[in-house]
Amino acid sequence: MLADLEELVRCESFSADHAAVARSAEVVGALGTRLLGARPETVVIDGVTHLRWTFGTPRVLLIGHHDTVWPTGSIESHPWSVTDGIARGPGVLDMKAGLVQMFHALASLPSLDGVGVLVNGDEEVGSATSRQLIEESVRGCAAALVLEPSADDEGALKTARKGTSRYEVVVHGRAAHAGLEPQKGINAAVEAAHQVLSIAGLGAAMGGVGRTGPVPGDGTDSVLGSATVTPTLLSAGSARNTVPALARVSVDVRVPTQVAQDRVDALIRELTPRTPGARLEVLGGSQRPPMEPGSSAGLFALAFQLAAELGEAPLRGIAVGGASDGNYTAAAGCPTLDGLGAVGAGAHASTEYVKVVRMVPRTRLLAQLIMRTRRGPDRDRRDSV
Repeated sequence: MLADLEELVRCESFSADHAAVARSAEVVGALGTRLLGARPETVVIDGVTHLRWTFGTPRVLLIGHHDTVWPTGSIESHPWSVTDGIARGPGVLDMKAGLVQMFHALASLPSLDGVGVLVNGDEEVGSATSRQLIEESVRGCAAALVLEPSADDEGALKTARKGTSRYEVVVHGRAAHAGLEPQKGINAAVEAAHQVLSIAGLGAAMGGVGRTGPVPGDGTDSVLGSATVTPTLLSAGSARNTVPALARVSVDVRVPTQVAQDRVDALIRELTPRTPGARLEVLGGSQRPPMEPGSSAGLFALAFQLAAELGEAPLRGIAVGGASDGNYTAAAGCPTLDGLGAVGAGAHASTEYVKVVRMVPRTRLLAQLIMRTRRGPDRDRRDSV
């Protein structure tokens, strides 16, 4: 498994570098072909390379990604290494070790009938080209198992995720000479300042709307929390001596429920200008729907039971703010459990690492989950735990 992991990490796959992602797809595809005995379907959409394996009629979909946030060349400053049981390198945790564990778990099964595998190449940038492929692949499945890394370095699973929305509020004003006749202008920067304050207050305005209760299942953390609405990027103006005619405010939204996502969307679109003559334009909208706690409850309970049967420490579940492709599978109505990949910490940071000692136990847990969840009502039960 370490040899396979090294090969994946050394093949860099920065999301924005489509050629690198294509090379990575070849390496991942070869690994899957060797361990699963079947070549993948290669799907290229808008230059982004995705891989899919289908065995019979899938009852369970395993989903992961092979792109990373690390710019090409990062392997030089963050080289592959294994020291004192810790593996490091760009993308080692998020999520190349998860892919290795997935393929080895599948290779350990007596049959792959009823399994689907999707490895996309643009998860780190929102899965814009692969969302339809994800929703198509999960259709009819009884479970989606997501190989994102664990929620903490103790191996907690991800039982809920916030949904995400992205907006850009564009302020239209009117230019004028700042020294000769500023009164003839409509200052978009001043109006943008008003809007930043209004947007920052929307989270508080939400109050308890969409707030979740306890995350279900033994050993889970208590709450996912309320919506957050955060102004981020801000720009205005064209010259130092000109009243700004245009300003832009970017807004990051994280929501625990679909109700909250819809409510924030309405509030953003109801923003009104405070400066006479200014005009607002709202661009963007929802990106990933929330993965609500109920979508993972049954699968987490099963994973909790299986971990005990395998002699592992009791599993915990954690609700997290970040989104993944599990948001899409859950929104499609498929029970979804996330965080089944590698155990470690530091995703997207120079401290990224994987605990090597946890790779085999997590692989065994995944294998048992696959066998349990792929059964239809008439499936032969001889491959049971």
